[in-house]
Amino acid sequence: MLIEFKFTNYRSFRDETVLSMEAMGLGTYKSCLIPFRNKRLLPAAAIYGKNGGGKSNVIRAFWLAVQFIRNAQRTQHENAPIPVQPFLLNDTSRDEPTSFEFIYTIADVKYVYGFSATKKEIFKEYLYYAPKGQLSMVFERDHQSFTFRDNSEKKRRQLISEAVGPNQLYFAIACTMNETACQKAMSWFRENIFFSRDYTDIPSQLIEYSEKPDMLAAIKKYAENADVGIQDMNFEFRNEEIKDASNTGDIPSGIVAALTQFAKALSDISNTSEIKLQRSEVNATSYHKGLKSDGSEALFELQLADESDGTRKLMALAPAIERALECGGLLLVDELEKEMHQLMVEMIVSKFQSQSSNPNHAQIVFTTHDTELLNMNLLRKDQLYFADKSKKDGASELYSISELQTPTNENIRKGYLLGKYGGTPDIEIEEVE
Repeated sequence: MLIEFKFTNYRSFRDETVLSMEAMGLGTYKSCLIPFRNKRLLPAAAIYGKNGGGKSNVIRAFWLAVQFIRNAQRTQHENAPIPVQPFLLNDTSRDEPTSFEFIYTIADVKYVYGFSATKKEIFKEYLYYAPKGQLSMVFERDHQSFTFRDNSEKKRRQLISEAVGPNQLYFAIACTMNETACQKAMSWFRENIFFSRDYTDIPSQLIEYSEKPDMLAAIKKYAENADVGIQDMNFEFRNEEIKDASNTGDIPSGIVAALTQFAKALSDISNTSEIKLQRSEVNATSYHKGLKSDGSEALFELQLADESDGTRKLMALAPAIERALECGGLLLVDELEKEMHQLMVEMIVSKFQSQSSNPNHAQIVFTTHDTELLNMNLLRKDQLYFADKSKKDGASELYSISELQTPTNENIRKGYLLGKYGGTPDIEIEEVE
């Protein structure tokens, strides 16, 4: 579970920015909170803000850091730049490091991992954990100087550090060398964090889940329960070996030839006797209720492309929602309400807020413009964040409404639309007579 995410000097955020999932002492919706030792954690956080205010950059910061952590051992060759994007609206930040820090839990053990980097090198990196309640150092790094605890693993960790380049993460390299403490800490990043995928990517997602009937069932269930008219769904998969250009459809022959040559080269250096190229296709059909010419009811087929954008968006989100709920993971979604009715948004959020549908303590962090959630019928005040950008220096800031000390009975939705909390565009709306 996520306790806190902190970052500095990333895109529109110049100063230290904190997204905390630690609940405050509010009296509302206590049953939705997730227990962790002497704390209570939030199952959801909604980030509001005007267009260009920076709310999507919070999700981008999380995504960038997680992808770099997951893949640094593969992507960071000797001269590869580190993919950070510092604040650019002054004359100093572009040369300063960008920092990320995650505080999270795995199996009731608290971890703290973070790093700071420019495009050229890692400045700082550290990992702590608290198996018995007190934080203990696994490693600390200052540029290419590494510090380890005096225990049986120290000598091995020192040897690993000698293989870590200035643009590489010790954390990622140590995992490839089966360093136990780092592998346990890394499992959260690799197995428990999910990002929403674009609904135009549904065909490739369906192919990805072709061997996972539970994920296909989740897509079908969400489509049927969303009251969009779908009564049933059917998925047909076809895998065909690519031997030459005769069965490749619209794939250019030059690409086919290059892929075939690449597969042969892999076969020559692989322990496998032969590596085959395959073309995978999926046909997704939905069934809607309609009337025949004689007035009797019947089910009629529609192809996936004929469904609405909102239906496809929900279907694209369904596997990630179910995977997060199943493993107690964290789901991050930018513009949750995009293409979808507000009641669909409430349905998704309620799955994380309800103990009955979320027994494994999954969490969701999302950006939205849906002000209906501000009616406080589903969320607590400490679950509401706002992102706003300063007109003076162009820097974004993220803050919780809990920091503003609003009265208990205040109409949050009305106050937000009136610009009381910031995060709304300063525009003039013409009167209509």
